[in-house]
This record gives sequence, C-alpha cells and structure tokens, in this order.
Amino acid sequence: MANLKPVSNRRQQSVELLSESDLMKCIEDLCNSKAAEFRYYGYENVTGEQVWACVSESYRSGWPRLNRLVNDILSLKATRFMNWLMVSVYKNTGEEK
Repeated sequence: MANLKPVSNRRQQSVELLSESDLMKCIEDLCNSKAAEFRYYGYENVTGEQVWACVSESYRSGWPRLNRLVNDILSLKATRFMNWLMVSVYKNTGEEK
C-alpha cells in the first residue's frame, strides 16, 4: 500500500481545445467519410452535406456532446439515411405545391 500515490497529487493534463473552424472541418470530414462508405455500398450521389442534414435533424434543442456527435455520424445506417432522404423528398415536393 505504500507505493500508491494519492489521486490529488496527480499532475493536471493539459487539454487542447479545437477552434470552431477546426471542429467543423473534422465534422465535415466525418460526414464525407460516411458518404463515401454509402457510395461503396452502392448508394450513389450521397454527399457529406446530406449525411450532416440527416444526423443534425435530431439536434433541435442544441448541439450534443462531441462524443455523441461523432457516434451519431459514424453509426448512421444506410436504412435510416434512406428513410430520411425519402421523407425529405416528400417534404420538398409538398412545399412546391
């Protein structure tokens, strides 16, 4: 027990925060990566902007924590994306009338 050090004497680790532009670039890269994955599966013409629109639709009450945001993008399934895409097409055709 003599080898254990108290928790309070640990050195504080420095945390490097991303600027807003760097964060948005990382999110854009994640969305483009997910769009490329969908294109690999055969869903042509999928863009990173569409992936972001699908994922961010559920953030009406504000931005979530970064870990949830990344998880939501990377765990997006093609079926959920295609459902969102069809609903958005129906919404857009309803607005044109």
